[in-house]
Amino acid sequence: MTAPQSSIVLAAPAAPATGWIARLRLHGWALLGLLACQLGHVSAALLLPGFSADVIDKGILAKSTGAILSYGGLMAAASLVQLVLSIGAVALGAHIAFRVGQTLRADVFAKVHNLALAQVQSFSIGSLITRCTNDVLQVQTMLTMTLTMIVIAPIMGVGGAIMALRQDVQLSKLLLIVVPILALIIGFLTVRATPLFQRMQKQLDGVNTILREQIEGIRVIRAFLQEGSESRRFAAANADLTDTALRAGRLMTAISPTLTAVMQLASVALIWAGSSRIISGNLQIGALISFLSYVSLILISVMMMGMLVVLLPRALVSARRISDLLQSPAMVGPPAHPQALAEKGTGLPLRFEAVSFGYPGAEAMVLENIDFEVAPGETLGIIGATGSGKSTIVNLIARLDDPNTGRILFGGVDLRAIAPEALNGRIGYVPQKTYLFSGSVADSLRLGNPLADEAKLWQALEIAQAADFIRALPGKLAAPVTQGGTNFSGGQRQRLAIARALVCDADLYLFDDSFSALDQATDARLRAELRRATARAVTVTVSQRVASIQDADRILVLDRGKTVGFGPHAALIEDCPVYADIVRSQRAVAEDAA
Repeated sequence: MTAPQSSIVLAAPAAPATGWIARLRLHGWALLGLLACQLGHVSAALLLPGFSADVIDKGILAKSTGAILSYGGLMAAASLVQLVLSIGAVALGAHIAFRVGQTLRADVFAKVHNLALAQVQSFSIGSLITRCTNDVLQVQTMLTMTLTMIVIAPIMGVGGAIMALRQDVQLSKLLLIVVPILALIIGFLTVRATPLFQRMQKQLDGVNTILREQIEGIRVIRAFLQEGSESRRFAAANADLTDTALRAGRLMTAISPTLTAVMQLASVALIWAGSSRIISGNLQIGALISFLSYVSLILISVMMMGMLVVLLPRALVSARRISDLLQSPAMVGPPAHPQALAEKGTGLPLRFEAVSFGYPGAEAMVLENIDFEVAPGETLGIIGATGSGKSTIVNLIARLDDPNTGRILFGGVDLRAIAPEALNGRIGYVPQKTYLFSGSVADSLRLGNPLADEAKLWQALEIAQAADFIRALPGKLAAPVTQGGTNFSGGQRQRLAIARALVCDADLYLFDDSFSALDQATDARLRAELRRATARAVTVTVSQRVASIQDADRILVLDRGKTVGFGPHAALIEDCPVYADIVRSQRAVAEDAA
């Protein structure tokens, strides 16, 4: 059977947050104010050397107290204006940079939540955390420096050069030697530093990944006495990161003393050349002092560009990594023209039509040509060996991934044609790895239905066989839940996760090996209650245990991603050797345990 190809068109993604110009336009008035402050600040700075020259030549040398007070007052006013406008520029620049960083973090966070599972695995969780935190911080820091300091540099440099030429053309020729030397130094250090910062960010990803694994797997590490080996693994990754950071740091620390040395040598050369012109009567003392001040402003602007070199390589690497994430194609996205589902509670069937799925770059498909249909009120059990694709089917139904070929229909509508929020509102999902968010028990249960009242919560807890131990807690529904639900046992967490799904009043329930931590008696009572509670919904139950699915209306038996059996328990025992072997092996284990 040929897998029908989907004609669903996904909505075009929003413009990525790495369109920095478009993002900065959101702060247009603040940018205009920043530019005005910086222009005023630089103008005041450029006026000061001229006033100082007039104080010396027209005041001190001419012995004119009035000129000294007049030009001194102008210097004081220019200094005050420079101070006020400098404070305003820094405040506005920091405000814009922090707001852009805030929005960028939000966009990265939203993008991570919209990634398909295959994309999450390709990026790695450690890398995604780094991109959302450290990479955004690097870009924000660079933007702060750019808006508050670096923008001033070219204005000050050009203005200083013009004013220096007005003072003395002959001395200005020295700038034709000094400025190219400084530019070559900055360019050389930038070329050398960029690959080091690229390596640093990748190594930081590795450190975050190892740290996350060790924190989450601390019980396993201690159980197998692997603290030493894991410490060595982390130390090796940390040492690599430190070595690269030191090499980059040595390059960056060379900028300031090198540029300072060039500036000091240029000042010495100017004084030497200017003194001979003063002696010959071709230059006034005030003009030389003013010229030195303008040259200092020019070299300070170059120093500011040097500060840019310290931050630019790493910020560019971080911006590129953020851009790669935000511009990654929408493997699972909203449809351009969403189709509506029937009203909630009317009963919607679930159908797989020749569905195949494989991860990008994988040699083999995880699922191949899967066909089945489940009517409202029916339960589908899924069983098979580890790695046979059971959880992948659940992930496809929850649209955490999309099939490569074929279609998944819910209520007769292709899942890809349903708006994500509309689909999620119809599904009650209990993942294989139970996770509870911090807060109260009530907060955790209301995750899928914030409007659920306490009666609804207790009803879900009763069905999930969790009401007794919640009643025994101080505070009952207000009792705290720690991050991950670690203050509850494995079986209690599973029952709370099942109750959380039931609160949704869904049309489709997905239980991915959600009864593995329950004893057989609790499992049996819970499944009996679930039958009544989900009588009008489609229920899909994945399990390794035959006892958890043998009462299902139909059972899908998987082997290496292919369907090898489909039907009720009794028929599969007769007609499906793979299922019969699973039943016999589990019965033998139960008899041995007895």
